[in-house]
Amino acid sequence: MAKILIVDDEPDIRALICRYAKHEGYDTAEASDGLEAVLMCCNEDFDVIIMDAMMPELDGFSACKKIRSIKDIPVIMLSARGEEYDKLFGFETGADDYVVKPFSPRELMARIKVVLNRHSKAVANNIKVGNIEIDTLGRVVYIDAKRTELTAKEYDLLLYLVKNIGIVLTRDQIMEAVWGYEYYTADRTVDWQIKQLRSHMGKCRDYIVTVRGVGYKFEIKK
Repeated sequence: MAKILIVDDEPDIRALICRYAKHEGYDTAEASDGLEAVLMCCNEDFDVIIMDAMMPELDGFSACKKIRSIKDIPVIMLSARGEEYDKLFGFETGADDYVVKPFSPRELMARIKVVLNRHSKAVANNIKVGNIEIDTLGRVVYIDAKRTELTAKEYDLLLYLVKNIGIVLTRDQIMEAVWGYEYYTADRTVDWQIKQLRSHMGKCRDYIVTVRGVGYKFEIKK
């Protein structure tokens, strides 16, 4: 059962969406402003968020940006402003869809289904190991639920290690798979790139284990 967070400073709007969402079989939770929504997302997991744009404490655009920086939760923005500029600004802050008030509850439910379906397909292309999640289509890596900026080679290296989890890989194997050729400085190149990759991984750096005299292994120790 998908869980929806409904964020709006108008109780009547929240009640209306809740009623239709529950009729569709969704579990619901409510927040009255953007700040409350951000705090809830830090402690709970939601499948989709319905977010009003204009609210006290923290507006929907700012809340959406903060939430998307810590968790990959799709957001449908609600707003009384339907100008193209407003819609584009909503998408730039991370919204997946934009619905103009007054809206049809049935249309909103249909949009929720589309967003959930699209998101589930994207998740199917993700690889999750320990506290690391890799979006293989977008070539994006999340470590401890935070997006981590890696170079192209660092990403390729991490993906190769993860796909061979538990297997000891020699430096030559890594060089061939990631760089696509053999090179006489392979040992130093691989070691340096591993060092660079680990520097971005925080507590997850220990997932990459050095096997003395051989190479490296990706392993999650329990």
